[in-house]
Amino acid sequence: MEAHHSEIRILKEIAELLNEGTEINGLLSEVLAKLLHVTGLSSGWIFLVEPDGKHMLAAKENLPHALAYNDCEPMCTGDCWCLDRYNNGRLQKATNIIECKRIESALAMKREDTNGLTHHATIPLRAGNEKFGILNVGAPNKTHFEPEELALLESIAFQIGTALKRIKLIEVEQETALTAERNRLARDLHDSVSQLLFSLRLTARGGAEMTADKETKETFTYIQDLAQEALSEMRALIWQLRPRGLENGITSALLDYGQMLGLKVEPEVSGVISLPGKVEEALWRIGQEALANCKKHSGQEKVLLRLSMEAHQVEMLISDCGNGFYYDDKQGEIPTLGLQSMKKRAEHLKGQFKLKSSPDKGTTIQIIIPV
Repeated sequence: MEAHHSEIRILKEIAELLNEGTEINGLLSEVLAKLLHVTGLSSGWIFLVEPDGKHMLAAKENLPHALAYNDCEPMCTGDCWCLDRYNNGRLQKATNIIECKRIESALAMKREDTNGLTHHATIPLRAGNEKFGILNVGAPNKTHFEPEELALLESIAFQIGTALKRIKLIEVEQETALTAERNRLARDLHDSVSQLLFSLRLTARGGAEMTADKETKETFTYIQDLAQEALSEMRALIWQLRPRGLENGITSALLDYGQMLGLKVEPEVSGVISLPGKVEEALWRIGQEALANCKKHSGQEKVLLRLSMEAHQVEMLISDCGNGFYYDDKQGEIPTLGLQSMKKRAEHLKGQFKLKSSPDKGTTIQIIIPV
């Protein structure tokens, strides 16, 4: 009875912590520390695993130095038995016990700083049919977990998986709400400010045609030109807030946006470009910034837009043969805020950003994002 009450207390403490969290990495670190504290285990780590099998060390607690040196390099590179079993579908429940290939590799290198950790239990993180990753826990010289220990760990792992699903659903809801707000703002700008600027341009044009005074005519013409420039800027802003044509795909949207800027965009598309919403949104924003840069800086109207999809990744390349600028990719510093923003958007989705440019030889931006 006492052991049963202890398990309920542990599950309650973990549940309370999980219910408060909204940021995945910080939450997993807190939960892992709490789990080790209440169970008396000493070390643990959590791998989050992408659908393509790539893993990320999302949380760690009290790792022996043999696994933690070089910013946890032994944990972030290579494969291991627990990940292999997870990816091929053989890891369905808490397993007692998987010998740790990473620790064995450390011992083979004659490292003695493993703190007596030789084995660990492995538990999949899931919610229903969705899988998110793996929870691994262990203690010095512990080579066996009792069935009741595995059952408790499995219950905790299920709680973690459910919390991960909840957080991901919240993120989707937030993105949906943000899109709706952008659409509302775009409508308001179109219905109010754009119409006022259009009326101002027409009024200035009429004033210029009605007056015979040269200076007055020049003033009206100047106002007309300013209103037209502001109207063009407003239309571009509305495009950024609510991309018309994105419902027809990213290629169509970027072609239309380039046309609005006065560019001649030459598309090359290969593979079936059917993308998740997050990826399409990122490519759209990156493409907007890249095309706007072509318009402002390249001095050329022709732009190459290449989109391809293969092997679980999408690649977008935007290239011009214009003025270009000096850039050495070895310097590691992106020169402008716009380019830095593109890089951050790509890396936020675990993608790659590549920039190539040199004076009078144009600029090429390449984005690769896993899907």
